[in-house]
Amino acid sequence: MASNTMAGGLVAGSYARNQLHVLHGDEDGRPPTRESTTNKICRICGDEIGFKDNGLLFVACYECGYPVCKACYEYERSEGNQSCPQCHTRYKRHKGCPRVVGDEEDNFDDDFEDEFQLKTEQRDCNQHQIHTNGAAIPSVAGSVEGKDFEGEKETYNNEEWKERVEKWKTRQEKRGLVTKADDGGNDQDDDDYLIAEARQPLWRKVPIPSSLINPYRIVIVIRLIILCFFFHFRILTPAYDAYPLWIISVICEIWFGLSWILDQFPKWFPINRETYLDRLSLRFEREGEPNRLLPVDVFVSTVDPLKEPPIITANTVLSILAVDYPVEKVTCYVSDDGASMLLFDTLAETAEFARRWVPFCHTYSIEPRTPEFYFSEKIDYLKDKVQPTFVKDRRAMKREYEEFKVRINALVAKAQKKPEEGWVMQDGTPWPGNNTRDHPGMIQVYLGSEGALDVEGKELPRLVYVSREKRPGYQHHKKAGAMNALVRVSAVLTNAPFMLNLDCDHYINNSKAMKEAMCFLMDPQIGKKLCYVQFPQRFDGIDRHDRYANRNVVFFDINMKGLDGIQGPVYVGTGCVFNRQALYGYDPPVSEKRPKMTCDCWPKWCCCCCGSSRKKSKAKKKGFKAMLGLGGLYSKKKMMGKHYTRRSSETAFDLEEIEEGLEGYDELEKSSLMSQKNFEKRFGMSPVFITSTLMEDGGLPEGTNPGSLIKEAIHVISCGYEEKTEWGKEIGWIYGSVTEDILTGFKMHCRGWRSVYCSPKRPCFKGSAPINLSDRLHQVLRWALGSVEIFLSRHCPLWYGYGGKLKLLERLAYINTIVYPFTSIALIAYCTLPAVCLLTGKFIVPTLNNLASIWFMALFLSIIVTGVLELRWSGVSIEDWWRNEQFWVIGGVSAHLFAVFQGLLKVLAGVDTNFTVTAKAADDAEFGELYLFKWTTLLIPPTTLIILNMVGVVAGVSDAINNGYGSWGPLFGKLFFAFWVIVHLYPFLKGLMGRQNRTPTIVVLWSILLASIFSLVWVRIDPFLPKQTGPILKQCGVEC
Repeated sequence: MASNTMAGGLVAGSYARNQLHVLHGDEDGRPPTRESTTNKICRICGDEIGFKDNGLLFVACYECGYPVCKACYEYERSEGNQSCPQCHTRYKRHKGCPRVVGDEEDNFDDDFEDEFQLKTEQRDCNQHQIHTNGAAIPSVAGSVEGKDFEGEKETYNNEEWKERVEKWKTRQEKRGLVTKADDGGNDQDDDDYLIAEARQPLWRKVPIPSSLINPYRIVIVIRLIILCFFFHFRILTPAYDAYPLWIISVICEIWFGLSWILDQFPKWFPINRETYLDRLSLRFEREGEPNRLLPVDVFVSTVDPLKEPPIITANTVLSILAVDYPVEKVTCYVSDDGASMLLFDTLAETAEFARRWVPFCHTYSIEPRTPEFYFSEKIDYLKDKVQPTFVKDRRAMKREYEEFKVRINALVAKAQKKPEEGWVMQDGTPWPGNNTRDHPGMIQVYLGSEGALDVEGKELPRLVYVSREKRPGYQHHKKAGAMNALVRVSAVLTNAPFMLNLDCDHYINNSKAMKEAMCFLMDPQIGKKLCYVQFPQRFDGIDRHDRYANRNVVFFDINMKGLDGIQGPVYVGTGCVFNRQALYGYDPPVSEKRPKMTCDCWPKWCCCCCGSSRKKSKAKKKGFKAMLGLGGLYSKKKMMGKHYTRRSSETAFDLEEIEEGLEGYDELEKSSLMSQKNFEKRFGMSPVFITSTLMEDGGLPEGTNPGSLIKEAIHVISCGYEEKTEWGKEIGWIYGSVTEDILTGFKMHCRGWRSVYCSPKRPCFKGSAPINLSDRLHQVLRWALGSVEIFLSRHCPLWYGYGGKLKLLERLAYINTIVYPFTSIALIAYCTLPAVCLLTGKFIVPTLNNLASIWFMALFLSIIVTGVLELRWSGVSIEDWWRNEQFWVIGGVSAHLFAVFQGLLKVLAGVDTNFTVTAKAADDAEFGELYLFKWTTLLIPPTTLIILNMVGVVAGVSDAINNGYGSWGPLFGKLFFAFWVIVHLYPFLKGLMGRQNRTPTIVVLWSILLASIFSLVWVRIDPFLPKQTGPILKQCGVEC
C-alpha cells in the first residue's frame, strides 16, 4: 500500500461528459508494490510448512492432507486435541516427533531412534539391538503415558548415560528443538515461549455453561408443549356468548405463538467469543519485520450536515485516524451524499487538527480517541498516566480542541444562509455541488499525500472526501448507492481487502477495534469463509432508565449471540468489518474435502469405465490453464443459478491480454473462462476496477499511474456507471429496501458465507440514538417499513434462496426480521379486546374448569421462567428486559402498524407517504431531548388504547359495584387483561405527559374523540345500572 496514490487537490468530473477538473492542488503519487508467495502456508499459524529431511513436503494428516506445519503439528499433539482440524482424525506420530498419550506401540525401536537422534549402525531383526559409540543396547520397553523408558540399566552407568543425554541435547540444539542452559538460556526460553504463543489460535469460542443453557432449552421445549395444549383448549372451547371476540382472540394468540417460535429457536445455540490481541501482534507485528496486518478501508456516510452536525462527523473521523493500527494500512473515505461545502471545509479543518490530535493519542494511549467524548468524561484522567508532560499536553490539546470547535461552529453559522450566486471555494472557484441534485463527482485527498505528516513528522492515515455524481433522471438508491460508490472508488485508489462501515455519528470507542476484527478475518482456518465481523451497537447520551429501550440490549446481547452459534449475526448497518470479496458476490472458498476411500476389491476396468472420462476432461482443463499461466486465477463457481468466477491472490492480468491468449482454442475451452464482456456486465465498464477484483489480498498492481487512478475513480462514481450491471442486485449493498443492511447480509448468508459477532469488554463503537418519544417511534417506523418492503419483494426469506446454503435456524431469524411489523395488527386488536370486554360485559374465555386453569397457569409460569433463565445466561438486567417488552407493545401499536400500511401503499399502489415530525422546544439542559415533544400521527393509536382501557376499567368496576358480589369473579380476568395493556403502555404515557405533565391539546382531542366513538358503538346498555334478569314488564294501562 502506498502512502500516496491520489491527487492532492479536489478533483471534480463527469465521465459521461468527458470532464475532469483539478480545482486546486497537484497530482503526485507513487504506486504500491505487492508481494506474493507461492509456498504452501500453514492454515493455523500462517508460516511456511517446510520440508522433511528427505526433501518431501511435510504432511501432518495422511487422511485429508490439511496443510499444517511441523511446529503446529507437534503443539497440537502435545497441548491440543491431538487431531486434524479439518477431518478430526487423530494425528499419527511422525518419525522424529515426541510420543504422546495414545500413540500406537508399533515400530517402537524406530521411534526410540528418532527421539534420541541416534545413528543406527547395525540392526538385528530378532534382537533389535542398537549400536551406538561401540556399546550395545538391548531392545527397550517403555511406558507411553509416563514417557519414561525402561531398559536393562546395567548396560550404562550414570556417567555414560549423562554423556549420552548431553550428546542428544547437542544434536537437538543444532536442530533448534531445545535451548542451551547457559547464561542466555532465559532469553532464549522467553523467545521460544513467544513463538509458541504466536502459534496459538487468535480467538476461541466460549460456550454457555451447560448449567445455564440446558435448563433454558428444557423450559423452551416444555413451553412449546404447554402452548400446544393451550391452543387445543382455546380452539375446542369457544365462547358462544362472545363468538366474534373469541375468534379474534384465538387468531391473535396463534400469531403470537408463531412469532414466539420464530424469535425463540434461533437462540438455541448462543455462544460468546474471546479474542487474543497479544497473539495477533506476536504473529503479524514482529519486531524487526514488516507489519503483516492487512489494510482496512473505512467508510463514513453522511447526507445533510445541517441535520447531522459536522462536529460529530469530525469526531468520528478523528477517532478513525487515531486508531491503533499501522497508519499506512488505514484509509478513511467520507461519503458526502449532499455535496455540501460545509462538510468539505469541516474535513479540511479536521485534517489540520488531526496532525496534532493523532500523535497525542498515540503518545499517551488515551481512550476513547474522540476528543468530544474524551474531554467530557467524568473520570480521573491521570490514572495510569505516568508521563510528567501528560497534564501539560492535555491542557494544550483541550485548548486547541475548543478553538477547533469554534472554527467548525463558525462554518455551520456561515452555511445557514446560502449566497444567491452559490458557494465559492477559497481559491475563488465556484463550488461544484451548488446544485445538490445536479453536480459532478468530486474527490479530495486531505491526508496521505506528500508532506501531509503530523507535528512529529510521522505519516498519517489517508483521508479522502468523496461525493458521487448526481444528475436528474437517474436513480441514486440513497445510502445503499452511496456505499456502493465508496466500494468502487476505494477499490480503484487503495483496494484494501477489508472495509469498516460506520455511520457519521458512530465513533471508534476502542482503538483496537480493527485488531479485534482481524483476529477473525486473518485467522487461517475461518478467515476466508467470513463475509463480515459485526460489533454490537452501544450508545451515549441515553437516560439511566432507558425509557424507550434505545440501547436494544436484548437484541444485541441475546438474539445476536444466538445467531452467532448458527451461521452468524445479521448485518445491522454500522460497526461492521467486511470482507471485500464477499461484497463482490462470490461464493466462499470450498473446504478441501477428504479423498474418497479406495480399495482393491474391484477390478481396474470398473474404475476406468466409471471415472476415466471425467478425469481426462479435468486433466485437459488443467493443462490448458497451466499453458496460459492461469491455473490459480479462475475456477468456475455456480452461485444462485449463475456462473461466476473466483480469482486467486497471485497476479492481476489485463483482460484484453487474457482474451488474446484464448485465440487458437476451441469454443468449449473458451467457455471455461469468464470473458471480458461478462466481467463488464457484472462489475461495470472499468478495467482498473475489474483488475482490482482479481486481487484477493488487495493492493494495487505495479506500475499504476496516479493520474489515471483519479480519472478512473471519477468514472466509477458517475451516475450512469451501474446501468446494466449487477450492482445492487448481486454485488455490494443490495437495493430494494430502506433497510439495505438486512438484505445485504441475507444475500451473503444465502451464498454460504459465515459472519461472526465480536463483543469485547470495552465497546468498540459508540453512537448517538434519538431518546425522545417521537424521534424513537420515527426511527422504528423506518426499520419496520424496510422489513415490509423486503417481505413484498423477491428477496423475502420465506421463499428466496432455498437452493443456497442458508441454514434453517438462520432462515427463521431472517423471517422474523421481516414479518414482525405484521404482528402490530394482531397486537392492536388484542389490546382493544380488554376494553371491549369490560364495556360489553362479555369475555373471550368461557368459564374455566380446573384443567383449563392449570394450562393457563402453566403457560404464564413457563413464560416467566423462560425470561428468567434467558437473563441468567445472557447477563442482561431485568430492567432492560422489561423495557424491551414494554417498547415491543408501544412500537407495535404505533410505528409498526403505520409501517404495514405505508409499505402496502408504496409497493402495491406506488404511493410514497411520509409522516412529518415537527419539533417543540425542550426545557431541560441535561437529557433535555428526552422531554422534547414532537407531534406526529404515530402518537394517536397508543393514546387511544390507553384511554379506552381506562374507560373500560372504570365501567367494569362500576358495573361490578352495582351488580353485587357475584359479578366480581368474572371481572378479575378482564381487569388483569386491561392492566396488562396499561402497564406496557406506561412509558408511552409518561413520555406523552412530558416534563411538566403537559399533553398537547390535539393529541387529547383526537384520542378522546376516537375513544368516545368506539365506546358508543360497543356500549348498548348503561353499565352503571344493574342488569335486569326475568320477564320484560310492560304497562298494562290500568291505574292501580
